[in-house]
Amino acid sequence: MKLLTLNCHSWQEENQWEKISTLATTIQEKQYDVIALQEVSQSIDSPPLHNHLKKDNFAAVLLDELQKIGVTDYEYVWDFPHIGYETFEEGLAILTRHPIKESDSFYVSQSTNHDYWKTRKIVRATISYNGVPLSFYSCHLGWWEDEDEPFQFQADQLLSYVQTHKELGFLMGDFNNNAFTKDEGFDYLKSQGLHDTYLLASEKDAGITVEGKIAGWDQNKKDLRLDIIFATKPVEVRSSRVIFNERNKSIVSDHYGVECEIIM
Repeated sequence: MKLLTLNCHSWQEENQWEKISTLATTIQEKQYDVIALQEVSQSIDSPPLHNHLKKDNFAAVLLDELQKIGVTDYEYVWDFPHIGYETFEEGLAILTRHPIKESDSFYVSQSTNHDYWKTRKIVRATISYNGVPLSFYSCHLGWWEDEDEPFQFQADQLLSYVQTHKELGFLMGDFNNNAFTKDEGFDYLKSQGLHDTYLLASEKDAGITVEGKIAGWDQNKKDLRLDIIFATKPVEVRSSRVIFNERNKSIVSDHYGVECEIIM
């Protein structure tokens, strides 16, 4: 089973359409089973598409691009927690080649105000993979030391929800906590029973998903591992690799993606 997570930084990138094309052709090539995306935005004033989706919804645009190159077997779920840059409804999505049996979204932040940029939601999709139910969560959490919206509160809300679902789950996304920093968010999640697929992988690279300063890490000068795929139970992981970092496909975002292959 092939998984991908990527913080898209959508509609904030130079050469955005070229990068959408790169993302689409990579999906065509790799045939990921499940893709978790963060910062999946749509303009507040964009024309409606259907339901709460709008015409420039990044996930909808990506699916259109996939269909143009003959990839028609993906479906997706999307929701948004907050307004970003005063112009976008900034959300999260899960795309999958497998029928979605159940989906929802839920707040993990103390705030539920769309106008507050630190409001956080999680999007979940449950699929059937070879007859086995699996749940996937697209995650974009806050920072460890944030006094207004502390990471630990959000992590506890997320884990409390995940524990109500007994099937194997994968928590995928931008956790805004550097895995190389001890005794903060990454170590906290591991202490609560989550398993990092990168650490479990038989084959792996350096794992770095952010180099230098980006939005939200404006003073950063370090290599960071913010983007992670966790499993709720131990799994056999063939490989974990960073992608869209110029070494493995060209850059499409201010974050690099993470792809991993699980042996099911």
